[in-house]
Order: sequence, then C-alpha cells, then structure tokens
Amino acid sequence: MFIKDYQNTSNFRVRDRFGKFASIIGIASNLFLFLIKIIAGMVFNSISIIADAINNLSDSGSSLITLIGFIISGKPADANHPYGHKRMEYVSGLIVSIIIVVLGLQLTISSVSKIINPEETIFSMVSVVILVISILIKLWQSLFYRKIGKMINSTTLMATSIDSRNDILSTSAVLIAVIITHLTGFNLDGYIGTVVALFILVSGVGLIKETINPLLGIAPTKEFVDSIYEKILSYDGIIGLHDLTVHNYGEGQCFASVHCEMSAENDIMVSHDVIDNIERDFLREESINLVIHLDPVVTNDIRTNRLREEVEFILANLSQEIGIHDFRVVWGRSHSNLIFDVVIPFDSKWSDDELVKLISDRIYELNPTFHSVITVDHDYVPSN
Repeated sequence: MFIKDYQNTSNFRVRDRFGKFASIIGIASNLFLFLIKIIAGMVFNSISIIADAINNLSDSGSSLITLIGFIISGKPADANHPYGHKRMEYVSGLIVSIIIVVLGLQLTISSVSKIINPEETIFSMVSVVILVISILIKLWQSLFYRKIGKMINSTTLMATSIDSRNDILSTSAVLIAVIITHLTGFNLDGYIGTVVALFILVSGVGLIKETINPLLGIAPTKEFVDSIYEKILSYDGIIGLHDLTVHNYGEGQCFASVHCEMSAENDIMVSHDVIDNIERDFLREESINLVIHLDPVVTNDIRTNRLREEVEFILANLSQEIGIHDFRVVWGRSHSNLIFDVVIPFDSKWSDDELVKLISDRIYELNPTFHSVITVDHDYVPSN
C-alpha cells in the first residue's frame, strides 16, 4: 500500500523507502506507548512503569534518528563523499545505541533511589491492561522490523527488532511486578525498575558493538566470498585468484579488489580483455565495483612447477592454514631466488618475521643454493 515496486528490494530507492516507512511506524507506535505508560506510571506512582515508558520514548527517538539516517544515506555521492553516504545508516544506529545506554544509566539511578526510599504504588486494572497492550504492540513491532530488516538486509532494522523483542521481556517483568506487589504487599517496583534499567543498559552496549563493527570494517561472509570466487573462476583463462579484499560502504556500495592468475604464455591483450569483462560483469550483475590485478603465471616450466610443489609440501607440514601464491624462480648458476607470497590468518601462532625465517630455513635444508624472498600477506576473508 505504501511502497511502490516493493518486491524490488535490490533497488536502493525501494530499500530507502522501506527504511523510512519502518522508521515512521516506529516513531508513531512508540510515542503512543510512551504517552499511555507515562500517564499510567504517574497516576499510579509506579517507577517501573515510568521506566518502561522512558524506554519507549528512547525507542521513538531511535526511530527518528534511524529515519534521518536513511534520508542521509539515500543521498548520492558527491565531491566530498565519493563513496556515497550509505554508512550514515550505521552512524545513526550508533547514535541510537549511545542514547539507550545514557537512558539506562539515568533509569538505574532513579530505580535504586526508589529502592532506598520506597513509595506506595497504586494497583489498577487499567495499568495491567496498558501493559498487556504494550506487550502485544511490541510483539508486532519485533516481527514487523525483522521482516523488513530481512527484506532489505538492514542491520539497523534487525537490531531494532531485537530491541523490540527485549522490550517484550522488560514490560512483562513490569507486569509481573505490578501483580505480585498487589497480591503479596511486597513492593517490587524499585527492584523491577532496576532490572528493566539494567536490561536497557545491556541492550544498549550490545547494540553499540553491532553498529560499530561495520564502521570499523568487518570481514565479508564466507557465502559472499565463495560466490565471488565461483563467478571469477568460471571465466576462461583464470587459473586461480588470491588477495581478495572487500570494502563495504553501506548496502549497495561495495568495492573489492582481487589478484587473478592467468597463464603467462597467453596473449596479454586477450588476458586483459577477460579481466575487463569480469569487472564490467560484476558491476552490472552484482553491483560490486571490482578491480582486478592480473598475475601472470608460468605454466610450462616443469622445473619451476616441481619446486613449487615441494615448497607447498613444506608449508602444508607447518600448517594447513598457510597459503601460497605468486611463486616464481630466478634461476642462477651459484644460487636461485625463490620469490613468493604466503597468506596466514591474523591469529597465527607465528609472527611474520618468525614465519619467514622458519620457511626460509626449511627451503635452505631442501637445497642450500635456494634463497627465499618471501612476502607475508594476511587473509582478509573468512576461511571457514
């Protein structure tokens, strides 16, 4: 009803409309919950209901910031921001998370004060009904955000869905406290208010971690990497590839680079044409700005190929996680230089210098006339 061409979620304009629509719904529904709860909390003198109301107000503010984030992220690239504004979606999520933490701290102080200086709360079926309605609305919100978040692949909306799910638990705790206080006479108001406030704090810290990771830069998923490898290797003439790096500037703004190995015996113009076709296809079909570096590989030198196999065997005995590429040999009378790159994970038990010395020593044991020139690379994509 509200979004034209809603099935075409790969279109960034449709995606932005979804994000704005979800944000507006969040602002309206959370403001409604805040108003009915703050009135009930003040009328019936319940700090836990007031705390829950403030939580809904923060959710409304979060939706507003998310809306602003989608509006800014939808702006096209300009001279000052050549990679676009898509990461603003992550920035807005980070701002929301910080606001949640600040509110959680303030509510913790208020609730602890209510424990130290308790005040009598007034039980009313009206407050119970309000809390039940709130739980049902939050359940709908959580499912609503999750559905749209999955449709447009939005980490911000998925985090908002989790936040709404957490609100169901916190409001349920407030409801239980109201009922227990009425039935037993033991005032749980301040204690439940503290629990809700701490819950808000924990959620805020968790959301900060989730929103700050894409800003720092995270490794692409294995499925995404495998799809790139499979597509590139499907082109004629590609022997292998390595040194894949992926930079994500927000949904639909992906930049990547990779080294592709091709036979050195091929016509360079033919190989270059293949590389050009791959880059164009990735931009047109995958919306990935891919830059490929061509690595010529000697394939018809039996002596070099046999030596590479021996070096690969040495590396495999050291660790199955060590990769090798760009292997070439400069043969000489008194000595020969073995020049190659090795790829190791960031959590390797060896430092770069230790690994270079270890491999060089093993190759020297293989033949004292072999000198190793080794460059250490780190894997920027997941291996499993």
